[in-house]
Amino acid sequence: MCEKIRFNDLNPTFLFCWKGARTRDEVNYHCHSNHIEMSLIVSGSGRYRINDIIYDVSEGDLLIFNPGVYHQALTDGSGNPAVEFFVGFTDIQLEGHKVNCLDITDAPVMHTKGELRQKLLRMSLKMSEENEVLRPGRYFMLKAYLMEILLLIIRELSDPIEASKGYAFESVSKKYVVERIVSYFEDHYNEKISLDQIAENMYLSPYYISKIFKSETGDAPISYLIDIRLSHAMELLKNGSCDSVQQAAQMVGYDDAYHFSKLFKKKYNISPSKVKGKVQE
Repeated sequence: MCEKIRFNDLNPTFLFCWKGARTRDEVNYHCHSNHIEMSLIVSGSGRYRINDIIYDVSEGDLLIFNPGVYHQALTDGSGNPAVEFFVGFTDIQLEGHKVNCLDITDAPVMHTKGELRQKLLRMSLKMSEENEVLRPGRYFMLKAYLMEILLLIIRELSDPIEASKGYAFESVSKKYVVERIVSYFEDHYNEKISLDQIAENMYLSPYYISKIFKSETGDAPISYLIDIRLSHAMELLKNGSCDSVQQAAQMVGYDDAYHFSKLFKKKYNISPSKVKGKVQE
């Protein structure tokens, strides 16, 4: 189904999760306009009306409701009502698929079994338990569980691809990560930048980011950022876009003009005040 998954393909926004027993028919036959909803039948049985077709569902069945898919949960009168786990999310785009659309099965009901079923049931339990208690990082834990569920489903429906000899998957991944960081530096060099924050946003460790960044560019991230800042500072000083060295420092992300001046002189072998003085002559 998916030969590769890139960072932005599967970086969903978690919206909600809920678990409960279906003891009566759902009142509204409805659809969602901009998010995906998944329902896992944890136990029992029931029925679903999906795009005007009735489906019988039971333990282990997974239902995926993409935006625009009409659905309504129904009871089946068996006396063993379905217990369902719901999760809602948005902001995904798998390669070859529409934005916010998880059209990975031919039918809206996926009958899971064996190891996959057990893993999905365990993940639904973990998400329910996490959702019930307000603990630090709850959103990120729920998002991590959601991503694991999505990957389990995608892997189940995809044929494994054996990597050819010499295929540098890691180097491709590294290059992509480094390109993202460089782009961020270029766009935000005049702001306070924390490697820890970048690492957190990319779900990577600061150590790993520093390691792959240096392997790809030959520089540590902070050194690369300093070069970008100083290059912009030189332009500002030369074209007279700043009134003082202090202002030039602030415009490229430095609060301390003395520290900025030391870095500038080390790189260009001339102080920023002399560069500005030459422009004013």
